[in-house]
Amino acid sequence: MTVEVFVADEQDTNEVDTIRWMRLAENVLAEEGVKGNAELSLLFVDATTISDLNKRFMDKEGPTDVLSFPIDGDMADSGRSPDSGGTGPNSLPVEVGGMPQLLGDLVLCPAVAERNASNHAGNYDDELALLIVHGILHLMGMDHEIDDEAEVMEARERELLAKFHVTVSVGNDERS
Repeated sequence: MTVEVFVADEQDTNEVDTIRWMRLAENVLAEEGVKGNAELSLLFVDATTISDLNKRFMDKEGPTDVLSFPIDGDMADSGRSPDSGGTGPNSLPVEVGGMPQLLGDLVLCPAVAERNASNHAGNYDDELALLIVHGILHLMGMDHEIDDEAEVMEARERELLAKFHVTVSVGNDERS
């Protein structure tokens, strides 16, 4: 039984080290207690594709940096809409020998990440790392709509990035 992370780079504007990001996701999932037969997909797409998804699922115009689509969990609440506050896969026991637990899909736009990096995480690699950790935490049921929840989520992001990515700076606040 293993946690598998599938990665696809379907854009050609920015370099993406798929092995590096797969390993980061695997480490974060293990640290978050995901065990057994589970799957996560990381999909790197262009600005047009993420704009279409952002409009379709979030009813927002334009490209965004990351969308989280939980799959297993309370589908009545989440409905595969990203960031819709579903319970996430943390609430489901993984059955040994059963079908894999489908954690969800993270769809990332490297072009938007690169554009936002200097004002957010500092550089392109740090921005992608932050987006992957952020998206996984959403899939695990964390949210940032309420200030207290945002503080908890951001603290966990910093811990995971410090352990598995070394440093990330956000604005003037360096995360390490």
